[in-house]
Amino acid sequence: MLQRRNIARNVKKALSQPGYAWRAFGQRFRSYLTYRLFDGLSSYPETVSILLTYMCNLRCKMCGQWGETGSAKFYTPEVLRQKLGLEELKTLVDELSSFKPTITLFGGEPLLYRNWDELVAYIKSKGLRANMISNCTLLEDHAEAVVELGLDEIIFSLDGPEEVHDEIRNRKGTFRRATSGITAVNRLKKERGTDRPVININSTIFDFNYHLLSEMAEIADRLGARTITFHHLIFISRRTYEEHNRIFRELFGVESFDWAGFVEDELPNIDTDVLIDEMHKLRRRRDLKVKVTFYPNFTDEEVRRYYTSFDFLPDSYKRRCLSPWMVAYIFPDGSVRPCLSLNLSVGNIREGSFKEIWNGEEYRRFRRIVKERGFFPVCPKCTEFYRF
Repeated sequence: MLQRRNIARNVKKALSQPGYAWRAFGQRFRSYLTYRLFDGLSSYPETVSILLTYMCNLRCKMCGQWGETGSAKFYTPEVLRQKLGLEELKTLVDELSSFKPTITLFGGEPLLYRNWDELVAYIKSKGLRANMISNCTLLEDHAEAVVELGLDEIIFSLDGPEEVHDEIRNRKGTFRRATSGITAVNRLKKERGTDRPVININSTIFDFNYHLLSEMAEIADRLGARTITFHHLIFISRRTYEEHNRIFRELFGVESFDWAGFVEDELPNIDTDVLIDEMHKLRRRRDLKVKVTFYPNFTDEEVRRYYTSFDFLPDSYKRRCLSPWMVAYIFPDGSVRPCLSLNLSVGNIREGSFKEIWNGEEYRRFRRIVKERGFFPVCPKCTEFYRF
């Protein structure tokens, strides 16, 4: 069931949060069985990710939404201001509570959603796990609420030491604000005798930081993070983007313009020998408490091909995607999407129940096509392609 290259990463995560890991494994196993045995049907998802708002206070260079070529330019001001109301989200949580998925809140920047704290309180009152993906620049002002509400996990984006992080984020002071927020949360956790929220760090390997991975892991260690995961940069060629959209128009009548934010005319300026050496050095270190993983967990040869070709295909991973059987995405307009960046809606929670949509005909048709094709042209550069 699991991608073999992910076993070590999943073991590390399981050791850091064993209760959550066993529950997630059971949910994934049920979904995998439905993938194998049924025609587009699926067991209910392990995770429901709610995009609370498109709005963000940063403009990170590599971001597919708000980066230099990000997809936000395709949205009108009215769309960018869209959001589900708190009562609508509570109704959704009521329905989701029957099968107990993890609920991940993200954006944009989720702390810009005015009622995020009331939503987290409601999620926790239903006995559900609540995670948040954040740039953490606003966290210090909300540290008290984050700890008091029992948020389970914060996934914080760290992209380098202070000067590098701020350069990638396109704003000075973001490193200090974010690390101050994490420090405040850690202090409050200690005062209250709790281990929640767990702090996990995601870092994107980029032209600016690929030679600084050891230093970034040391920062994560000092911040008390459980894990730091180095994600390989997402990028595609214009030819891949256009071919993908041709196929998507024919199959679904839409274009995946969210992927426009990842289109590059040139390959990344990354010395793969230096990157691979950094990866090996980190894997050998035993002096760090933080658990270090790379995702996807490519072989050395795959790392070289990944950054030196727009036409990369993996050899050590199965070339298929199970994410539409495992995860659902809810957008600020209420649309339910089987993939984060494909711009395909299969229903709307303002018009029907989540359960009806999850195994409705549009969702089932998408799963059938994904299973038959294996993947679309953009998929080998998407992290979800390697997750399950």
